[in-house]
Amino acid sequence: MKTAIIFDCEFLCLEGSQRRFWCAAHDPDPVIAQIGAVKLGLEDDFPLLGTYKAYIRPVDRFGRRYALDPFFTKLTGITEEDVETEGVALGEALANVDRFSGGARFWSWGKDELNMIAISCYIAGIQPSIPATRFDNAVKLLIAAGMPIEDLARTPSNKLADYYGVEHPPLHGHEALDDALSLAYTLQHLMLTGKLRPDVFERL
Repeated sequence: MKTAIIFDCEFLCLEGSQRRFWCAAHDPDPVIAQIGAVKLGLEDDFPLLGTYKAYIRPVDRFGRRYALDPFFTKLTGITEEDVETEGVALGEALANVDRFSGGARFWSWGKDELNMIAISCYIAGIQPSIPATRFDNAVKLLIAAGMPIEDLARTPSNKLADYYGVEHPPLHGHEALDDALSLAYTLQHLMLTGKLRPDVFERL
């Protein structure tokens, strides 16, 4: 079955980091601490075929482990215990999500690969293992499905399923897998209702 990988990542921040473009002296580099991914079938009834989630031990440019700021933990639900007990090195997490993908293209709400690959690999001093050509912006898919541009601009990934009235299990916003699921449920709904053709995933 043809598939697409819908993914999301959570990257380090302090309160106000986004507004400052992570440029304050005390801001951490925006490296990732969590990846979530969903394998979405592009045939038949467009099933969700599996999920992947990993905590990453975030390190600074000198290899020292970043401590998680309480604001980040409150926002994402990711704790120091999660990272300490389940966290893996960035290279291992990328290799694992690549295996999970089975070679399918990765789609995120925006360009999460810049934090997951470009920034995080640069800071960690490792070679990116997944090329940029494997990633694309799921906003294009919603445009193809007819979502108004003004709504696109004000709807985060964790609100997409609710925007379309899609019934789903409870999801925690700013949790990588749950945000990926919100987008995956939305794309599944749009294909089931005929608003999005599955071949669009290959044509964009």
